[in-house]
Amino acid sequence: MIRVLVSGAAGRMGATVCQAVAAADGLELVARADPALGVSVADAIATAAPEVMVDFSLPHSAVANIRAALAAGVHAVVGTTGFDLSALDGLDGANLFIAPNFAIGAVLMMRFAAEAARHMAAAEIIELHHDAKLDAPSGTAALTAARMAAAVPERGAPPIHSVRLPGLVAHQEVILGDLGQTLTIRHDSIDRSSFMPGVILAVRRVGDLPDRVTVGLERLLWNDAGGTTAP
Repeated sequence: MIRVLVSGAAGRMGATVCQAVAAADGLELVARADPALGVSVADAIATAAPEVMVDFSLPHSAVANIRAALAAGVHAVVGTTGFDLSALDGLDGANLFIAPNFAIGAVLMMRFAAEAARHMAAAEIIELHHDAKLDAPSGTAALTAARMAAAVPERGAPPIHSVRLPGLVAHQEVILGDLGQTLTIRHDSIDRSSFMPGVILAVRRVGDLPDRVTVGLERLLWNDAGGTTAP
């Protein structure tokens, strides 16, 4: 059994992760950390001895949570976005896995968009999220733009437009245009359960990853994804 701590457990994503971990074979939910619960990550690590921390907290607290986990030898699976990855430079300890989006459909959308960028003249990205999301653009949109720019370096990253409205969960479309035609690649997460298969996969794999830092769920899905650091 893999012993799992969930950071940000009082939030909507954190609560969904807790349910998914508790229901998954081979995983045991041993602690929930969140300021709203009066439990810090450091306290949860000290009392529950987890092997993996899943962090869906807030951008301003995620780095401290990650530092505390890695220093204690606890692997970290991080879905929090909106913080600078360079803040984690030089960290030693356990393995760190970060993904801006754990929905497998969203990962496919990013892969298809990068391929399409090689063949279409121009593109723009529209990302739409619930009104409580703090960062804009989303981590998924930023990573999509980076992957598209890497596919066609001379063109650079496409523009990103962010929408925040009640009633939304997580949605993104990449619109590509060329002579007399357009192509739209869209992914919709209509429920937070869409992220859970990816989260559970990362929890199971993070301890065995060959690199200390791995970014992107595609690194767990395809052998040709290449590299383990952010683009």
